[in-house]
Amino acid sequence: MAETETATGPQGYAHPEVLVDTAWVETHLDDPAVRVIEADEDPLLYEIGHIRNAVKLDWHVDVQDPVRRDFVSKADFEALMSRYGITNDTIIVLYGDKSNWYAAYSFWLFRMYGHRDLRLMNGGRAKWEAEGRPYVRAVPTFAATTYTARDADVSVRAFRRQVEDVVATKSAALIDVRSPDEYTGRLLHMINYPQEGAQRGGHIPGARNIPWATAAAEDGTFKSAGELRRIYEGQGVTPDRPVVTYCRIGERSAHTWFALTQLLGYPDVRNYDGSWTEWGNLVGAPIEKGE
Repeated sequence: MAETETATGPQGYAHPEVLVDTAWVETHLDDPAVRVIEADEDPLLYEIGHIRNAVKLDWHVDVQDPVRRDFVSKADFEALMSRYGITNDTIIVLYGDKSNWYAAYSFWLFRMYGHRDLRLMNGGRAKWEAEGRPYVRAVPTFAATTYTARDADVSVRAFRRQVEDVVATKSAALIDVRSPDEYTGRLLHMINYPQEGAQRGGHIPGARNIPWATAAAEDGTFKSAGELRRIYEGQGVTPDRPVVTYCRIGERSAHTWFALTQLLGYPDVRNYDGSWTEWGNLVGAPIEKGE
């Protein structure tokens, strides 16, 4: 399969091969080298209807450690991939709702564990539905495989102490991708998500507010490389310095991480998945309010 076959959307992306369009996905639904995975913010959508031969990834269950606040271990990630019938050479195509929030989050996690060929279906569920493409309810099964993950590459992940160092030294650009009301502190949590709030509102000192949705077009696809550069460079976020993205739990900021690293080619971007649910609850952590 030629690499150019996967390119989609406006030209100018640093890695155009990481995006495939809906037509490409529909053409490859029976390709044994491809596994389509649906990862939604609303985990019930899969049962309502999903792309044929797509498997479900439930972020609340499948990739969360059952005890501590962290992701699954390397061994558990290997077991998940084996259950999906995925090998180390499988082309994984991720898609979901909310302009691919959790699909991008999954892309970030799968990349951390070293899967080589990862792609997003540009536009996610909304684009598929808008084009009238079919859903099914049948749940596919695949023969188990033996999958080998690498040790987690934490160079794409920011931890609390690293963020504290950034605040103290201003050694990286901080991007708060939440809504303006969350950023200013008018809201303690995203609307309709009280379970993922914090005791304090506001933002990490020095963070720029660039909401994740500014990277998405009306149909849920990513904007062109030129438009994305104007958005981020216009706020002083340039590729010549490290960047840390955050939101409330890391899913919206993974969308921005994807735009910066995969579409614009920024070399040093970390996603702070602890985000505001951690920082806003830390005793003594510095917080800024307002614009």
